[in-house]
Amino acid sequence: MATLAFFTSSLHPKTLTPKPISQTLIHLPKSPNFKSLTSIIKPKPLISPPIRSTSTPTTISDTTTTTPQTLKSRLKNGETLYGLFLLSFSPTLAEIAALSGYDFVVVDMEHGPGGIVEALACLHALAAARTPAIIRLPESDPAWAKKALDLGPQGIMFPMIENQKMAKKAVSYCKFPPNGVRGSAHTVVRASDYGIDNGYLSNYEDELLIMCQVESEEGVKKIEEIAMVDGVDCVQMGPLDLSASMGYLWDPGHKKVKEVLRTAEKGVLKTTEKGGGGGGAFLSGFAMPHDRPEEMRLRGYHMISGAVDIGLFRSACVEDVKRFKALLASDEDDVEVDNGKDGDEKYWSE
Repeated sequence: MATLAFFTSSLHPKTLTPKPISQTLIHLPKSPNFKSLTSIIKPKPLISPPIRSTSTPTTISDTTTTTPQTLKSRLKNGETLYGLFLLSFSPTLAEIAALSGYDFVVVDMEHGPGGIVEALACLHALAAARTPAIIRLPESDPAWAKKALDLGPQGIMFPMIENQKMAKKAVSYCKFPPNGVRGSAHTVVRASDYGIDNGYLSNYEDELLIMCQVESEEGVKKIEEIAMVDGVDCVQMGPLDLSASMGYLWDPGHKKVKEVLRTAEKGVLKTTEKGGGGGGAFLSGFAMPHDRPEEMRLRGYHMISGAVDIGLFRSACVEDVKRFKALLASDEDDVEVDNGKDGDEKYWSE
């Protein structure tokens, strides 16, 4: 037990007399198994979560200034970015993902249950932890693109792009006239800091990452044309839908599917050397049990999504229950009782 003493003044018509006040602080014991995560999580480079004007440098200290990096600038600098897909639309899980060190989080409106309002809550959580958001649209549509872009994500992903014409339309949905068909409310939406960011119109095209997803045999045939469309920054491969379009539903590891995927990858990589966006695109994709992130990086992927939030939580739950039921099934004589001693096993509360 420790005693903290401090003073407050009693009010009196003639004098102010300090009086001691005692407050007891209780020291709670530390969990013996807890270790700080700072040794595991490495700090990320300074980034700018929403689309923001970079015409004015961000002040880090009185003597140091730097311009925040965007996903687009980091790709052009040769970085390989690692991210997560968020299907739960949980701001809490979004925040945990951001604090864990992912380079980006894709808020998935195509397969997740949420809409624009739910996506906004996730973008708030990600921005607070300085992690860029990408929104995957439910379909390639100008109205969905307009509403999503007004939220201010750093990137936008269009599903099921199968040819050059569809890719050009997707890019046009992202740009204001005369360069595109995006409806304008830039004076009042979050993307421009509700009109406070005076540099938004001058910089948004340079900072927004436009991603086209190719996930069918037809799209693979046209993938080089898609990647060369002016404004397309990334081509995102979709192995599950690709395998389904080939007649191998939920078998993306099938030999024929992998052959088609490798052909698609080579087609995008031919254009990557030309710079991305208006002369080539970067290669992006999902890691799978048979196709690990490290293998994808060696094949030339610059953006890799290694997990889905719901999948991570599901696996943790199943494993936790399995472990407990295995203990129940064991003979009591064979079960080692902890008795409160330190052990190597970590549980969720630790």
